Amino acid sequence: MLEGKAVIEDTDMPLKMQIQAMASASEALDLYDVLDCTSIAAHIKKEFDTKHGSGWQCVVGSSFGCFFTHSKGTFVYFTLETLNFLIFKGASSGHI
Repeated sequence: MLEGKAVIEDTDMPLKMQIQAMASASEALDLYDVLDCTSIAAHIKKEFDTKHGSGWQCVVGSSFGCFFTHSKGTFVYFTLETLNFLIFKGASSGHI
């Protein structure tokens, strides 16, 4: 199968973390069926919680809308194969 290349749509995340996000997404696509977006998202979230502390959120799908507040430097939105990936760390209440 031809490996798809991730395309960053928007981000404020450091490059090293972006690369980890895309690698984690690619790994999840190897482990789970492309239609199992919940398992793909859970895999990515757990990996980011482990590597970068708890509080990460991950949304995966072919079509979705969202509105959220995130901690600075923790947001990436990219496409890979037929799916869109949104990964971010939620902002703590009380400070920005």
